[in-house]
Amino acid sequence: MERKMLVLDIDGTLTNSKKEITSKTKEAIIKLQKNGHIVVIASGRPTAGIIDIADELELDVYGGFVLSYNGAKITSWRTNEVVYQQVLPAKYIRILYDFAKENNVGLVTYEDECVVTGTRHDKYMEHEAKINGIRIKDVAPFPDYVNFNVNKCLMTAEPEKALEVENKLNEMYGNELSIYRSEPFFVEIMPQNVDKAATLDVLVNMLGLNKENTICCGDGFNDLSMIKVVGLGVGVQNTVEDMKKECDVITKATNNENAVAEVINKYILGTN
Repeated sequence: MERKMLVLDIDGTLTNSKKEITSKTKEAIIKLQKNGHIVVIASGRPTAGIIDIADELELDVYGGFVLSYNGAKITSWRTNEVVYQQVLPAKYIRILYDFAKENNVGLVTYEDECVVTGTRHDKYMEHEAKINGIRIKDVAPFPDYVNFNVNKCLMTAEPEKALEVENKLNEMYGNELSIYRSEPFFVEIMPQNVDKAATLDVLVNMLGLNKENTICCGDGFNDLSMIKVVGLGVGVQNTVEDMKKECDVITKATNNENAVAEVINKYILGTN
């Protein structure tokens, strides 16, 4: 059996609606790794928001990887080494902060196990902290405090306002940065040309693997780039409708019904 790489989005794909990994899915993933295959977690979450999931799946034991910030950073979970990353040019921290204040929207970045902000809190910022299991840290002045490498900034606003912010930022900086909404209320701002596909390509080459032996599973538009470029791009049953036509296959199961286990058993272990 050829060695395969399984790349998994977290929210809406790997985890169920309670943000938990079911026992059946976990069992399939552990078995997959015991058979010599590689598991990669690929998420828009910060690295700190993936720790518990990566540890639960024993990526440290079996040599898996975490691809965080939608592709801006790759961490080897066995060695805890950052093997690849891209960072925002420092000048944009003040630019984005001034824009957020002028447009009355939230702005965060990430430091260790904190969401860092210098703007007002809103329910979406609170949501970001909660789903990642990290706290909000208020700092002032934000542009002076954030003097470390930043893989991603996130603006938060009501969906209609977030769409307006996304369009404005793309008009101003779309040729310099990667800017898009990952949720109706989240506007992601990252280094130019950062996405899951580009970073996955780096990892595949680094490990000397064949992209044809890579399987990606996702449910959202930020998964589309990687789903389109691998050997098998899988959308789980609950994938957004507009994306389903871009996938090679759609699972019978949703994320609440062990979709990832279905993929592993059918396309890698051959037990289905």
